[in-house]
Amino acid sequence: MTFTLSPQLRAAAPTDVPLILAMVRELAEYELAPTAVATTDAMLREALFGARPAAEVILAFDGDEAAGFALFFHSFSTWVGRRGLYLEDLFVRPAFRGLGFGRALLAHLAGVAVERECGRMEWAVLDWNKPAIGFYQSMGAEPMHEWTVFRLTGDALAGAAAQ
Repeated sequence: MTFTLSPQLRAAAPTDVPLILAMVRELAEYELAPTAVATTDAMLREALFGARPAAEVILAFDGDEAAGFALFFHSFSTWVGRRGLYLEDLFVRPAFRGLGFGRALLAHLAGVAVERECGRMEWAVLDWNKPAIGFYQSMGAEPMHEWTVFRLTGDALAGAAAQ
């Protein structure tokens, strides 16, 4: 494989949904949860390009070869009084790691956050993912040690809604 070493970034289009879903599955494998992806093409297409899009995707390419993606959406901070940019997934395919694709995606999203006057940009990273943690810290990001992420899903979510 020959690399141009010049990441090209672009917003995803509806025709990119199968590619995005393939990389979501690759990310799940990397995160040791290969059977956890329940998303379908139809679900992803509606979430990204439906009447009320829930998220956006930036794709990174090396020539015609898809190198990675970043999926993000807006949050809101009552303390800052402005929306934030929440990075749900940042994934670079193994063959493209260490070549600037992740840095290009993260820098692009920081630019989106600045352009949209976001008060902050946030994301979560698995504790064991030392390469990602080191990369994010090299970009100036700081871990939020005093915060713990909580999640309701499935029966627990339904039970909470019924209370």
